[in-house]
Amino acid sequence: MSFFNLKNLAALILSMAMTYLPAHAQTTQVPTNRTEIQLSFAPLVKQVSPSVVNVYAARRAVQTSPFAGDPFFERFFGGRGFGRPRDQNSLGSGVIVDSSGVIITNHHVIKGADEVKIALSDGREFEAEIVLKDEASDLAVLKTVEDVNFKAIEIGNSEDSLVGDLVLAIGNPFGVGQTVTSGIISAVARSAKGVGDFGFFIQTDAAINPGNSGGALIDMQGRLIGINTAIFSRSGGSNGIGFAIPSNMVNVAIQSSELGDTLRRPWIGASFQDVTAEIAQSLGLDRPRGALVTGVSKGGPADKAGIKAGDVIVSVNDRRIQHTNALGYRLTTVGIGNLARLDLLSRGRTKKAELELVAAPETIPANETNLPRRSVLGGALVANLSPAIAQKIKVPSDKEGVVILNVQRNSPAARNRIRPGDILREINGELISRVADIEPLIADERRRWIFVVERQGREFVMDRNGGFFRQYTR
Repeated sequence: MSFFNLKNLAALILSMAMTYLPAHAQTTQVPTNRTEIQLSFAPLVKQVSPSVVNVYAARRAVQTSPFAGDPFFERFFGGRGFGRPRDQNSLGSGVIVDSSGVIITNHHVIKGADEVKIALSDGREFEAEIVLKDEASDLAVLKTVEDVNFKAIEIGNSEDSLVGDLVLAIGNPFGVGQTVTSGIISAVARSAKGVGDFGFFIQTDAAINPGNSGGALIDMQGRLIGINTAIFSRSGGSNGIGFAIPSNMVNVAIQSSELGDTLRRPWIGASFQDVTAEIAQSLGLDRPRGALVTGVSKGGPADKAGIKAGDVIVSVNDRRIQHTNALGYRLTTVGIGNLARLDLLSRGRTKKAELELVAAPETIPANETNLPRRSVLGGALVANLSPAIAQKIKVPSDKEGVVILNVQRNSPAARNRIRPGDILREINGELISRVADIEPLIADERRRWIFVVERQGREFVMDRNGGFFRQYTR
């Protein structure tokens, strides 16, 4: 074969390869000579840095006495050094996403804050209000009090990000001032245990340290593709494994903030579990993938879409689903009010379904109530269960009754082993169906109390007889 034929063959192979590469990958180049290696990120940093801010959050905490609520000990010890307010400060980063002064940051940066300020890279400071905070996704939206025209960052499509893409992380690590680090995207759709409710992150090796939380992860066009939120570290410093919340999830928070103070998640009316290797084998799957439907609420969106228990959702809008976290992320970023196109495996066959994404309804008023502090369940915050409340605290949406939303530390409810997420079924043999049923039952003064709660599908009995306590399942 002649040299020219070989040259033509090589060109043909290259052309065919480029045809099957994503458009983004076709335009991506790597440095090939000294001149390209010596290129600088400085113009990009100059463009973006005015949009990245420092976030200062201050909260006033009151140290409570461990003897609070006990008349005898509180009389002699309760007032010693307790009850004095103390200021606590936290420092993080944020990103201006709208020129009117809308800023996105992490929830843990402003958690419990009484006052929030932002500082620009030029030193100017502004007070800000918390417009939306969502602990489950670890996102918060702020708005400056003063009406100033700010420089906002362009928000990119995180779905276009590929492993190996160059990125910059901008934030305020350790409070030293605005800092820029570079790296690549190490992985996408990565799970990070204990961080957020979706476990669906962009992983990067760009150095991220404490204080970077809420800062920007940007691509080489200066677009925001993620909010830096967590690191994997044994020492507390950067070990080259950082996680960022994808910008498409950031968009959901921004849009939700325009309608209220909570992040809007769609209600599916179904429960799911990951497909393990054993489940995959039993279903005839070639590998573990998808989200297995374990239950469907009658009349809910999943039921109306024809989804059945035992079905496996393998893609949403043509994007593959590897696990339940990915399913939650995909449906949330599709958005309430839209239709999600699903591909499912149902009893060995493939089928398609269209799922209408709606907000979880409050079928019964929540009636959130703090139970009297001096009662046997004092310190517990309770509410009537509805799909809206169930979604908020992550219990199956078909559950009914009264749920524990929160339990204060060292309270009577805590001492009786009551936990957030428990569904209160009985008090001393009396069935509980509504919040209004509880207070008359706990108003009595008696020595023995028996509570029955449902916890993660199992029933637990808490038996308190004076100073004697036992807990068992039934």
